Amino acid sequence: MKNLLHIYSLRKGPQNALWLQELAHREGTPLLLVNCQIIEKQYKKLAKALPGTDFFYAIKTLPHQSVINTLHSCGCGFDIASNGEIAMVESCGVPAARCIHTHPIKRPSDIERSLDYGCTTFVVDNPCELEKFTKYRDRASILIRVGFRSPDAVVDLARKYGCQPEDVFILLEKAAEAGISVKGLSFHVGSQAITPHAHVRAIEDSGDIIRESRRRGLFLLEILDIGGGFPAAYSDDVPDIEEFCAPLRDAISYLPENTRVIAEPGRYIAAPAVTAISSVIGKAMRGDSMWYYLDDGVYGSYSGRIYDSATYPIEVLKKDGTPRPSVLAGPTCDSIDVIAEDIMLPELEPGDLVIGHMMGAYTIATATDFNLFPRPKIVVMNEKQGSCRAQTHVLQRNGFTTKMARS
Repeated sequence: MKNLLHIYSLRKGPQNALWLQELAHREGTPLLLVNCQIIEKQYKKLAKALPGTDFFYAIKTLPHQSVINTLHSCGCGFDIASNGEIAMVESCGVPAARCIHTHPIKRPSDIERSLDYGCTTFVVDNPCELEKFTKYRDRASILIRVGFRSPDAVVDLARKYGCQPEDVFILLEKAAEAGISVKGLSFHVGSQAITPHAHVRAIEDSGDIIRESRRRGLFLLEILDIGGGFPAAYSDDVPDIEEFCAPLRDAISYLPENTRVIAEPGRYIAAPAVTAISSVIGKAMRGDSMWYYLDDGVYGSYSGRIYDSATYPIEVLKKDGTPRPSVLAGPTCDSIDVIAEDIMLPELEPGDLVIGHMMGAYTIATATDFNLFPRPKIVVMNEKQGSCRAQTHVLQRNGFTTKMARS
């Protein structure tokens, strides 16, 4: 699990080295800082890059009420996939009309919970799932998820879900026979797509399916959900969102008339909005490398190293000293709990801070309680007043307001 360390200089302003040290001293570590201004900024950049597209934030990426609250105030919708996620948006006062239920496999009780909330748009990708909606045909509408594989995506999401393009018409015909309303198509080419090629091909192929469905007199298929996969800038070789979306805009312009395009962004919005703060709790020389043990690791905030194939930009606040080969490891007893290897760091001591950047996507969302080490506290920064009913208390630092979320 070797990792190239990306040196990432702290920005000027309240989130500087002194402020981080003060916050860590007051609250303890590990901590996760959620900056709602960045959530809003990322949303607006994506909306500008794909004008005319309606966005539904994928809650699974970073399921926190401050994120829901911020995006709700921006006019964003929400992609829900579980009863827990329904409960979260419901507690934030999000109207059900601004949600879609995108999990392709659901229990009848899941469908009923969503309908009781008022969310009536669902996704299916197989005949068994479609049959579940026969009893709900007067209350629900369907998007058919099509599987388009992408060799450029870091995480392939079309392996587990999505029917073959040639099977779409089988589902459309079954839906027509059962009186089930099919409103459109959906796809997700994979998470952290480095090039737009798969998106463009999927949009073009979906357009062909829509035209053929209309030609056959089956369904108008007025919605195309282009999923997520918009890349976050973990490194310099990731394309800018405007550059990435330009070919998508062109492909969308050739879709059949009156096709509403929606998307399910998650990583692009959440990743840059979170900073992790952890402390060195021990050190040992092993072979030619100095091992530093932190109070956070791959069973905690850095879980994306395992589940998401992510490499996070890492920084140490201590700048003096001669760099030497080092390893950053987590606190648990498991030997796979290693964050970064073969990196050059100055010599650190217990209590020194290690900062992880770009830590918003699939980090705390996939953290565990292994060894019963506590999960990081979450500090919310720059949240606008909204309807979420989270229990919080306010922290004041250098004239700057944050909120500490109570889990």
